[in-house]
Amino acid sequence: MTRRVVLTVGGITLLGGVIARPWQQNSAARSGAVRAHLTGSTTSPGNPPHSPPHSPPDTPGHGMRQPSAPASAGPSQPAEVRHPWTGQPMRYVDAGRDAIALTIDDGPSARYTPQVLRLLARYHVTATFSMIGIQVAADPALVREVVAAGHLISNHTWRHQNMAWLSPAAAIAAMDQATEAIHHATGNVPAYYRAPYGVWTATSLRHCQRTGMTPLSWSVDPRDWSRPGVPAIVSNIMRNTRTGSIILEHDGGGDRSETVAALGIVIPRLLDAGYHFVTP
Repeated sequence: MTRRVVLTVGGITLLGGVIARPWQQNSAARSGAVRAHLTGSTTSPGNPPHSPPHSPPDTPGHGMRQPSAPASAGPSQPAEVRHPWTGQPMRYVDAGRDAIALTIDDGPSARYTPQVLRLLARYHVTATFSMIGIQVAADPALVREVVAAGHLISNHTWRHQNMAWLSPAAAIAAMDQATEAIHHATGNVPAYYRAPYGVWTATSLRHCQRTGMTPLSWSVDPRDWSRPGVPAIVSNIMRNTRTGSIILEHDGGGDRSETVAALGIVIPRLLDAGYHFVTP
């Protein structure tokens, strides 16, 4: 089944408010948040009092096609910001000239994740894999292979549901279950969270702050989920990538043979163009 939804601007304001306080990289605070996260002692956050400005919707390419939403539901894209995170999803990396990031979503997949891993190893590239918790729990050995190869694992919720359609308690549970599955498989607690379909809600942003996860979005979407053809994927990435870009690709959610083939072309081209890959 194709993992994707077309999101349009509508009646629901997802980003209920800007979290004004910058993210504090404090190890003691992070440890406390992790302990609370894994013991289930977190509480449902309230909604911020006002909405931040949104960037124009650009149809985020992310995963399985959803059933039709109510007419009033229409999330818009998060505002464009740069690292360090100040309350909004991170769409660019700030790691110097020609630094870019590759993110791989919706796995792990027993068929396609190993193929992606072999490509990344061939070109000595590291990436961030946004993994769905239920799939992590089903194949923890493969998740450990990803970590052993030097890649990062990002929380992508338990079942890849549209968070705007869940109650705050259900949304928090979906995030926490995925964290617990990743922790159980790898011994690590994810430092990043990627919202399914690019739907960033006030609840998920607040919970990210509470549990120590940075919200990770993207800036280059080749729409590989729709299987537009290898040349189209390659052309999109090469045309839109620039210093700081975070590229979105998928190793799960359906037939990802085009994605794998495109990565085999685009990675060496980007390297030849002078880019180097970093993790956020």
